[in-house]
Amino acid sequence: MVLSLPLSASAQTKMTHEVKKKETMYGIARMYGITVEELVQANPGMEQPDYQLKKGSLITIPTTAQQQQQASPQTVVSSQNNDNTDVRNRAIRVGVMLPLHHVNNDGKRMIEYYRGLLMACDSLKKEGISVDIHAWNLPENGDVKALLKDPAAARCDVIFGPLYSKFVSPLSDFVERNDIRLVIPFSIHAPELYSNRNIFQIYQVQNDIYETTARRCAEWFKDYHSIVIDCGDTTSTKGAFTFTYRRQLEVRDIPYSITSLKSSDNMFAKAFSKTKPNLVILNTGRSPELLSVFGRLSAIKAANPDIQISMFGYTEWMMYMQYQSENFHKYNVHIPAPFFFNMQSPQTDLIQKNYRLIFGQDMMNSLPRFALTGFDHAVFFLRGLHKYGKTFDGAAGRFGYQPIQTPLKFERMGNGGLQNRAYMFIHYKPDHTIETVNY
Repeated sequence: MVLSLPLSASAQTKMTHEVKKKETMYGIARMYGITVEELVQANPGMEQPDYQLKKGSLITIPTTAQQQQQASPQTVVSSQNNDNTDVRNRAIRVGVMLPLHHVNNDGKRMIEYYRGLLMACDSLKKEGISVDIHAWNLPENGDVKALLKDPAAARCDVIFGPLYSKFVSPLSDFVERNDIRLVIPFSIHAPELYSNRNIFQIYQVQNDIYETTARRCAEWFKDYHSIVIDCGDTTSTKGAFTFTYRRQLEVRDIPYSITSLKSSDNMFAKAFSKTKPNLVILNTGRSPELLSVFGRLSAIKAANPDIQISMFGYTEWMMYMQYQSENFHKYNVHIPAPFFFNMQSPQTDLIQKNYRLIFGQDMMNSLPRFALTGFDHAVFFLRGLHKYGKTFDGAAGRFGYQPIQTPLKFERMGNGGLQNRAYMFIHYKPDHTIETVNY
């Protein structure tokens, strides 16, 4: 798949295109070297949620006079460049090696991620950033070595993938030999990170996250009285976090309480301070136990109206937000997370609408939204390569990109590659606003 060059700044004229069977807005825009937004602007009515392309319809194509003479509907103006000139002076060659299929949920999620990446490439054309994209389907039972024999793979400047950890090693060797940047968007197990300087790993190992978050939590809430609630969930892995957090409190000589959902009302209430603000932490991320805790906190508040209670939660809790919004704000909930899907953001809403227009369906109702993840990743790395070339290291402050959903801030791991260290607290404030605090 090849994306075309951005439009020049010369005067625009218009031409028409007759819609053919199975054509999409994205495909038509790419065909003429324009963005989807430009196509929509030239065709009033396309912005409507129920708009659909119909075979035989005539739509307006905004284009320059020069392009009207040189391009036809059957011609893609390619920005492909096989030389080795500085990536800052040519199209960025992007590879995508992910399971791109409809066989299972992994494939469906990665198709959505890939679509978000395509939308980002489309929007970057307005900044003068042109991109050539080659995508390969790499399912769990795929043959990555066969894909890497494609000459187009060795010409890439950056490859996004893989999803499965077993493909990291051969891809790591390949990008090191060919001086290609490898962005690992989801896989956590990547020991090659510590020896290959070409790797960017997005997600952190869970134990590292727990250690950093526990330390930050202990610092932020040092004036609070912490209460760890044992919820009796034998399947939970959150005990690793509460254990780490308790150790952080102990090294700071900060007292805390431990109670249980099975405790009597009297014993449960005794764990709370009436003179200091309280911070409640559960050892589970499950919804039933959370609802039970909300009930017991409500009883405590009813008996002690002046008592101050905040809660520290888990990323999974964001899935309950639409049902527990009132309690989240009532109890001043803080959730540590590597992403935040802000339903109230105009920018988020716009991308969701554009996704619906382009692909004829809504994004999957998942956390994170995979299309937004792909959009953030593509804008961050392509803008970085365009500005800094292959010296781009993803460190904080390289440019002023405000992520739609996923913050990115990389640190080099010894003499190896770079790992994203961005994380944030999502704070549901009592005044019913939401703030994000990066750490």
